[in-house]
Amino acid sequence: MRTPSATGRRPDPRPVLGLRQNLAQFTLLVAVNALVGGTLGQERTVLPLLATDVFGLELYTSSLTYILAFGVAKAATNYLAGTLSDRYGRKPVLVAGWLIALPVPVLLIYGPSWDWIVAANVLLGISQGLTWSTTVVMKMDLVGPHRRGAAMGLNEAAGYLGVAATAMATGYLAAEYGLRPAPFLLGAAYIGLGLGLSVLTVRETRDHARLEAAGHAGARPEAHAGLSSAQVFTLTSFRDRSLSSVSQAGMVNNLNDGLAWGLFPVLFAAAGLSLGQIGILAAAYPAVWGAGQLATGALSDRWGRKGFIVAGMLTQALALALIAVGSGFGAWLVAMVLLGVGTAMAYPTLLAAIGDVAHPAWRARSVGIYRLWRDGGFAAGAVIAGLVADAFGIPTAVTVVAALTAASGALVAVRMRGRDHTPGLSLPAATRHLRSPRP
Repeated sequence: MRTPSATGRRPDPRPVLGLRQNLAQFTLLVAVNALVGGTLGQERTVLPLLATDVFGLELYTSSLTYILAFGVAKAATNYLAGTLSDRYGRKPVLVAGWLIALPVPVLLIYGPSWDWIVAANVLLGISQGLTWSTTVVMKMDLVGPHRRGAAMGLNEAAGYLGVAATAMATGYLAAEYGLRPAPFLLGAAYIGLGLGLSVLTVRETRDHARLEAAGHAGARPEAHAGLSSAQVFTLTSFRDRSLSSVSQAGMVNNLNDGLAWGLFPVLFAAAGLSLGQIGILAAAYPAVWGAGQLATGALSDRWGRKGFIVAGMLTQALALALIAVGSGFGAWLVAMVLLGVGTAMAYPTLLAAIGDVAHPAWRARSVGIYRLWRDGGFAAGAVIAGLVADAFGIPTAVTVVAALTAASGALVAVRMRGRDHTPGLSLPAATRHLRSPRP
């Protein structure tokens, strides 16, 4: 609640752009996204082992159906999240995402068949699409154009550090108390806390986007404010060289993340590693990924986006190749750390690059479309990795995904415009201190 100033007047309620100016609300959204990540992290260590040890699934294609379901649901919901947040506001979409997550731990704990686990992941995908997409858009709204990379680094760092911490914690809980129910009780606590914070303390940010739109100078003339949703889709997906390059790179990035989520714990278990060691490996990758984004997002504001994206994709490809040929806890730990470094370089930078080109009037929709393609990578990864692993083994599947990741990085290097994302050349004029005009 706002309190009267010393002059007896209430503080000006109009929005102001900037990280420092909105630090309290921004910090709250960082905490909320850490809980969003933790809700996803409850599955990273345990669910692949649940598939084999509890439900007896022998084919990798069958055991990865939960990732396929999650990826399809999340990808589709990402698209809707952007459209809905433009139409109805950001906060209602965020709250709806938490409400949809409420049954997920119950289904994971008590599900008597694999179909229940797949159903839980459909709900989890919908929830993640609404909550994570909305926290991304809300932070972009608050900070304005000049700290966008730093904002995305903080957002994604919080989310994936939440994934990492929970992956390690659930590995410990599973080793001590069994695969069910203990690991998923932690997820239930996250959902309750996230819902409470979102309802009681998060504030709407759509007026900040409108403020930025009033003073926005677009990076490209075709990216003007009056585009329809269909035009935004084709521009983001295909027509614009930068936006489409970013979209395909995001898809391949999550293709290899789906591989890591679904098959790496099985690979490590088959090599004789303990549940504790598997939990450390499952946590190391998102931990480095999450922490690294604190630096890479901010540095991309200074040095530009394209170089970070290309280098990040190629580093991920190298890490995957090392996992395919390596063996033993030490070698795999080095490779998982390297995979986290590569992902940290690309992940927040991809989101910031979308914000550089997209007009604030339809930025939420463009972010949703990018995330549609990006999280479609989970589904593609589940299908490709499952089919190749069943036919030729997990190391071959990892090698195939490494090659796809390297090719994606090369495509960004050739196709993406660097100028759109180079500080001082084409970012919009300073608007962080603008206020809405008086009525």
